[in-house]
Amino acid sequence: MRWLKLCTTGSERPDMTYRYGFKREANSIARQARKELGLTPLDALDPFALAGSLGIPVTPLSELHKDAAEAVHFFQQIDPDTFSALTVFAGTRRCIVHNDYHSLGRQVSNLAHELAHALLLHDPSPPLDDRGCRLWNQDIEDEAEFLGGALLITEEAALWIVRSEMSLSEAGSRFQVSEKMVKYRLNVTAARRRVKRMNSKVN
Repeated sequence: MRWLKLCTTGSERPDMTYRYGFKREANSIARQARKELGLTPLDALDPFALAGSLGIPVTPLSELHKDAAEAVHFFQQIDPDTFSALTVFAGTRRCIVHNDYHSLGRQVSNLAHELAHALLLHDPSPPLDDRGCRLWNQDIEDEAEFLGGALLITEEAALWIVRSEMSLSEAGSRFQVSEKMVKYRLNVTAARRRVKRMNSKVN
């Protein structure tokens, strides 16, 4: 869930760690999701298509204007950075509401993050506690961030980007994501270091 963080004391952990075997699991889930969409590891993934294949409706925030005009105006015009996307549950059913005022690259990342929660079968939780403060489980958010990125740029794609000597802009256009996402995936996969090591072995 990407939403307003209230009453929290922490931030993204620079030294984040994952449960044992998680990265391998996430990479496997990403490959399987692509396979079911008929995509290779080097194809761009459309998160709207993935949501459709999973039977998860996606609603842009702008469509809620009639029912929540003030909230929509706030999140789209006054402070759009405070709301990216969230998953709404009704029993076993779920749908995703996302901020369509964001750039396309950011919308793609937002949706991939929420879809990662679904693919990882993360349990729903209340957005606020009894004090009205934002509830935040950093572990599951870190997992969703990692899998969301792996869905958009696979481990194989990250290595291919480095081998091809693509710029962040070129890779972003190729995979229809933001430059920030490309940079994140190159860093988290250690793609540059791994390619350098492989090249040194060849030479």
